[in-house]
Amino acid sequence: MSQPRRRRGLTEQAAAAAIDTACRQLRLPTVRGLVTDMAVVAEKEQLTYQGFLAELLLGECDDRARRRSVRRVKAAGFPRDKWLADFDFDANPNINPATIHTLADCGWIRAGQPLCLIGDSGTGKSHLLIGLGTAAAENGFRVKYTLATKLVNELVEAADEKILAKTIARYGRVDLLCIDELGYMETNAGPSCCSKC
Repeated sequence: MSQPRRRRGLTEQAAAAAIDTACRQLRLPTVRGLVTDMAVVAEKEQLTYQGFLAELLLGECDDRARRRSVRRVKAAGFPRDKWLADFDFDANPNINPATIHTLADCGWIRAGQPLCLIGDSGTGKSHLLIGLGTAAAENGFRVKYTLATKLVNELVEAADEKILAKTIARYGRVDLLCIDELGYMETNAGPSCCSKC
């Protein structure tokens, strides 16, 4: 591997401009935003060059992971934001918080196990469904949310248009398919369901 070309005698202003340009070319927006403040911190805390570089690159990695997580949650198509931390377990004493927190670790998704949330109307099934789906998306899983009626209609239309296999394949690419309001359909199936494809 050849040695990079060294630029000697850069002024502070020229160095700042070079860093800005390089960060744009390399698509490092977080490094670009942090470099000036981190340089002050590095000088104050007497970080080594490697320590300074490590802080910048770890900041970029953390920010990219956060942005990926936000994109996955958005791509899931949840109708509203719901988090497990906001769930009122006191109002729902039949729901064990430890069980829900264990489910939030997503081991059941990795194992390919289905999960069905069953209960009366107003007991928080949709909140838990969206909260568990959000936790899965934040943990790196591809998640898709849909209403049961919408899914059935989409599959019927796909069958009519002779694209059923393609539609099923699209749903098969997600790690977790969250199907809500199953109980509102005119079937004998239970209420909210969250299942692995």
